[in-house]
Amino acid sequence: MTATLNLAIEHCRHVPAAVSVVDPLCDPRWSEFIERHPHASVFHSAGWLEALRRTYGYEPLVVTTSGTDEPLSNGIVLCRVRSWATGSRLVSLPFSDHCDPLVDDTRDLEVLIAFLKAEVENGRCRYLEMRPLKGINSGIPERMHLKKDEAYCIHQLDLSLSLDELYHKCHKSCVQRKIRKAKREGLLYEDGRSEELLSKFYKLLLRTRRRHQLPPQSMVWFRNLVDCLGEGLKVRVVSKGGQPIAGIITTHFRDTGVYKYGCSDARYHNLGGMFLLMWHAIQDAKAAGARCFDFGRSNQENEGLITFKEHWGSTKIPLPYLLYPAGFNTEVQSAWKRWLIQKTCAYLPDPLLETVGTVLYRHVG
Repeated sequence: MTATLNLAIEHCRHVPAAVSVVDPLCDPRWSEFIERHPHASVFHSAGWLEALRRTYGYEPLVVTTSGTDEPLSNGIVLCRVRSWATGSRLVSLPFSDHCDPLVDDTRDLEVLIAFLKAEVENGRCRYLEMRPLKGINSGIPERMHLKKDEAYCIHQLDLSLSLDELYHKCHKSCVQRKIRKAKREGLLYEDGRSEELLSKFYKLLLRTRRRHQLPPQSMVWFRNLVDCLGEGLKVRVVSKGGQPIAGIITTHFRDTGVYKYGCSDARYHNLGGMFLLMWHAIQDAKAAGARCFDFGRSNQENEGLITFKEHWGSTKIPLPYLLYPAGFNTEVQSAWKRWLIQKTCAYLPDPLLETVGTVLYRHVG
């Protein structure tokens, strides 16, 4: 156990002694545990946590009621984010669409949440943020005085159907026709984990983020994801006449494929490149034995993105984030973030745009 985690325990002696703090990057029990827990995702994995640590210096930790000399039976994984700009906070997890508490017993879950709330109440962090998808029943937020932020949703596609059935579930005009169009155009499809392919993806990402007036995450982040997730990650790019026109990054963990990042050149949107990429990703996930394809998080106000995902036959699922203290004004902080980001990246050249992203994302995770 690291000195940092020992310090966290020392600071929390007033919470139940049954709670332990574990370093998921050093303790092999964590990886063993998530391999068997039904709600574990790629975001719980040691690879994802290591990429966060390498890129942003966040400190991953797991709180559990399991003893130090026994296999883990539960756990909530978080990162301690320290920032002079936005304050210290506990987030489960930064840059992750969702991250379920892997706790099956309601009483154990309440004990662990009380442990985390104590960090806020004693002034060691400004707030606690959790991003559960399935692992918290409806009564706990109210009992534990957690604020619900219902700004997000997620879309998932059931892969139990055959490929033909999945294809015919797609919207005929908005998906099927565009996949056929991309094939007729002779778009070149590539996938892998090479630096060359990642470079093609990143150039498209810079173009896309500039279009949206947002900085990109750094190339270092994506290199770390490739290195830390290994064969569980694929970079996918389609090109026309040697010109990359669209790219996505997908991951695979156990029985779930995940679409995580996407980008494109707007001049070629009519060629259907993004649709061809998504169809390849869905086919690969099914071939690898996945039972679900996760289209990722959407803001409830982004009707265009939600419609795009629903046209694939996916199911929309609420994704309420939980915050403590309930009165913490995240809306003011979010408005400040948007203002700062838009003011700094509207017309910057690519190298400076990437630098802005490198600096800012460390504080907004």
